[in-house]
Amino acid sequence: MPIEYAELLAFDRTAVEHSINLIAPVTPADLSRPTPCTGWNLADLIAHMTAQHRGFAAAAIGHGADPAPWRTLPATDPIEEYRQAARDVLVAFTTAAETPFTMPEIAPHTIPAPMAVGFHLVDYLVHSWDVAQARGVTFSPEPDLVAAALPIALAVPDDQQRLSPEFPFRPAVPLPDDAGPFHRLLAALGRTPMP
Repeated sequence: MPIEYAELLAFDRTAVEHSINLIAPVTPADLSRPTPCTGWNLADLIAHMTAQHRGFAAAAIGHGADPAPWRTLPATDPIEEYRQAARDVLVAFTTAAETPFTMPEIAPHTIPAPMAVGFHLVDYLVHSWDVAQARGVTFSPEPDLVAAALPIALAVPDDQQRLSPEFPFRPAVPLPDDAGPFHRLLAALGRTPMP
């Protein structure tokens, strides 16, 4: 049974709040830490996450085809700029239930708002884990949050496009049969969640 838009927004808000809480303690010295994202340190990851919030927010008001909001920009205060971009996208989503999202970076065609918010939910669950890994802390999202996001993650095609450096996810990695749902979500999108 499909998730109602209001419930999807609540799940997405929780995922974004997790990311804000994980990024809030980051210090300037932490920004050079490596992340699970190949070639990115924590500063690069936060800049990407900030730009994605801005791009999704632009798409929610009908301006997703404009490349400007999607660009990563130098930040004077990356933590505060991340927090503001996160707040902005959450507000933008609340009035976008009927808005078709145009996001050339993510989909080659216009997609409905619930699908776009679902993609955002998955992205910020995974990137929250990335931030946690870079910081050396644990991130264990709520089971209902993972249950909402897992089918979306499993539906992402695991094909040749994942080999492109521009694609947000790498090929899926194998896991033991008894792996938990969040580990399955991470592995489906190319992360290695278990040693």
